[in-house]
Amino acid sequence: MKIHPDLYHGENKIKNFFEGWYFKVVDKSGTYALAFIPGISLGNKNDENHSFIQVVNAVNSTYHYHRFQPDLLISNKNFLQIKINNNEFSQSKLKIDINNEKESIRGFLDFSPGVKWPDGKINPGSMGFYNHFAFMECYSQVCALDGTIIKGELEINGKTINFSEGKYYIEKNWGKSFPSSWVWIQSNNFPNNRASVTCSLGVVPFPVLKKFCGFLIGVTIDDRFYSFTTINRSSLCLNVHDNDLILVSNNKNLTLILKTKSTPGEFLKCLGPKNGDMVPLVDETLKGEVEMTLIDNKKNKIIYHGVGKATGIEYGGNQKQLFNYFLNP
Repeated sequence: MKIHPDLYHGENKIKNFFEGWYFKVVDKSGTYALAFIPGISLGNKNDENHSFIQVVNAVNSTYHYHRFQPDLLISNKNFLQIKINNNEFSQSKLKIDINNEKESIRGFLDFSPGVKWPDGKINPGSMGFYNHFAFMECYSQVCALDGTIIKGELEINGKTINFSEGKYYIEKNWGKSFPSSWVWIQSNNFPNNRASVTCSLGVVPFPVLKKFCGFLIGVTIDDRFYSFTTINRSSLCLNVHDNDLILVSNNKNLTLILKTKSTPGEFLKCLGPKNGDMVPLVDETLKGEVEMTLIDNKKNKIIYHGVGKATGIEYGGNQKQLFNYFLNP
C-alpha cells in the first residue's frame, strides 16, 4: 500500500477497482456549492471500464455523471494532480471544461495551500495504519481539511459565479466497493473562517471480526487540529431525528457534538462503486448545516461553537445497520 494516499493507486489494477477524488468548492458567501468527483471505474469486463467526472451542483440542484475513456485519466506520480480530457484537479488549482447536452461548466480556480491531516510513515494519511492493510474493501483519505480559493470563477450553464476568497475541501476513496453503510458530514464554512469539520462513519468488512464500524472525525479550530477516531480510541454515540443526526464523540478531556440540519427534498441520488459497477448508492446534499460544539471538560470550557453552512451530508447503504451500532455501541 502506498505511503502517499493522496496519489493514484490504480496503475496495476485490471478489474473490480475504483478510485475517485472529491473536490468541493463554495463561494465566499456560502451560497453556491459544487462538488467535482474525477475518478476511474474498472469493472469485471473491459467494456465496463471508464473514467468519469461526477458533478454535484447545489447551484442548480442537479447531479450529472460524465463518462470518458479510461486512458483519458492521467495522474501525476509525485503529487496530487489528476487530468481527464481538458479538466485538471490538483491541490493548487481546478480547471473545468465540461460542455455537453447535460450541462456546461467552464472555469479556473486558483487554490492556496490546504490544511493537511497530520500523519507520518507509520500512520499515513487520515486512515493511519489501516492504509497498510491490503484486504480492505475501501480506503479513504482527507487530502485537504480546509483551503481558500485565491481567485477564480466558474461559468455554470451560462451563469458566471465568482469563487474568489471562497473555500475548498478535498478527499478521496479507492478500493473495490463503498462500505455497506456509511454517513459523511463536512463543512469548512463556519463564521469568521475559524473552523472546519469532516466526519465519516462506516461499516467496514474485516477478517475474523467479519465487520466493524469505524469512524474518522477531523476538526480544525483556528490553528489547532483535533481528531476523534476509532484509531485513537474515541467513543461515539449517535441519535437520529427524522432525517438529521446528533453525534457525540469523546476523547480524553474533549467532547465534540455535531448536529446536522437538512431538507430531505434537497438530497440528490449519486452513483457509487459496488463490486465493479457504478450504481445508485449515494444520497447527498451540499445545502445542509452542521452545528458544532467542542468542549474542554477538564476546564469546563467551550472551545468553539458555531454553525457551518454549505454542509455536505451523505447517506449510503443500509443505514439501519450503522445507526443500530452507534445507538448501542
